[in-house]
Amino acid sequence: MKLKFCGAAGTTTGSQHLLEVNGRRILLDCGLYQGSRRHAYEVNCRFPHFEPRSIDAVILSHAHIDHSGNLPNLTKNGFAGNIYATHATRDLCQIMLADSARIQESDIDWLNKHRKRDGLEPVQPIYSEQDAERCLRQFVTLGYDRPLPVCDGVTLTFIDAGHILGSAQVLLEVNDQADGKKKRFLFSGDVGRGGNEVLRDPVPVPDIDFLLMESTYGGREHEAPPGMGEHFAEIIRQAAQRGGRILIPAFAVERTQQVLFVLNDLFERGGIPEVPVYVDSPLAVSATEIYRLHPDAFNEEVYKTLFERQNPFGFEHLTLVRSVSGSKALNDIHGVAIIISASGMCEAGRILHHLKNHIGDPKTTVLFVGYCAENTLGRRIRDGEREVPILGGRYKVRAHIEIVDSFSGHADHSELLDYFKRMTGPKKRVWLVHGEPEAAAILRDALRDGGHGPVEVAELGTEVEF
Repeated sequence: MKLKFCGAAGTTTGSQHLLEVNGRRILLDCGLYQGSRRHAYEVNCRFPHFEPRSIDAVILSHAHIDHSGNLPNLTKNGFAGNIYATHATRDLCQIMLADSARIQESDIDWLNKHRKRDGLEPVQPIYSEQDAERCLRQFVTLGYDRPLPVCDGVTLTFIDAGHILGSAQVLLEVNDQADGKKKRFLFSGDVGRGGNEVLRDPVPVPDIDFLLMESTYGGREHEAPPGMGEHFAEIIRQAAQRGGRILIPAFAVERTQQVLFVLNDLFERGGIPEVPVYVDSPLAVSATEIYRLHPDAFNEEVYKTLFERQNPFGFEHLTLVRSVSGSKALNDIHGVAIIISASGMCEAGRILHHLKNHIGDPKTTVLFVGYCAENTLGRRIRDGEREVPILGGRYKVRAHIEIVDSFSGHADHSELLDYFKRMTGPKKRVWLVHGEPEAAAILRDALRDGGHGPVEVAELGTEVEF
């Protein structure tokens, strides 16, 4: 068996790992690299580490764009095999890949304006919405814990990773013809932290020989444990007393649905006043509808709620806003209202218009429920800057800024260590991916004292044999 690190090695985006076994080539994830527009475009256009036509199958851990987003480009360039995913992952990819194509068109318009200024020829988007639709025809879906042979001597089982809806750890049971040995190989995908308001906890996997593991939060701990509903409720109560809007920048997939569930629970218990709630993001609206279709991924509490009382993502005070006119109409609302809108880092999407119109109002509350990367607008607001650039203008920040970090979908350092410890087996070799170099190195050092095989930080473009 050979494993080549083709992406998300030395960084947290662009997950792609090529496994060669029994004469077959299996690609684990095919994500987009995310960075500056120009650099990301250059990286994502090409597949420098393999020829797409040479890949026999793709196995997808989950739908996040840094794991799935370059699949249409792969199929466009000649990959004709199956793309294995859970049922929910395929459904989310249907909306997320099309959305990715539309975002690329917008980014290319921006890039081409600069290229024209520099006297360069225009470039085309990496793929179109039609390419995304054609890619979906190659998906083969299966549920958790349902073993399926994917090629000679290799059986795939998806095991719940507790990260987003449909997220999976990828277990491959291999009869390796090269040395005649049986091997259990696990790709962690992205690991959830457990205690999620909606989803089940990550499931420990037994008897692992070789492990490819994420390291996103190596060396970092979340500021709050999961399930901090009372802290969230107190922020809402205080904001409602001020009589203004409560703006919640949130990722369209997973974070928005978590927030909706918590709000629904608080309304039912009388923990917060009954105020209107708006989800102003077409992608988030579509994702919320998909969540309703996959109760198999829910934790026990949400599962019971779904069947015994009501839809936890569709309560009485909730309005889902798709249209541009509907979004603009929210500016005419008077009094208290909660508006959940993408993007979570305030770098794009309708949240920018809400911030532009209301961040200067001291009655407004901006409530962050997720991580914001450095240099993003969300990070600048979170860090307390008193004037910020929004849509070409500069605006004074007079709104109240609040932060609740308990909603994170990624396991932190201690939770990754616990995940590793609960996984049994010799773990003869461990490779860390999907983390910045410092984070991966810290996690590597923490994992090394455990009576298992060597723990290594993967390097982009390198290949290991085992």
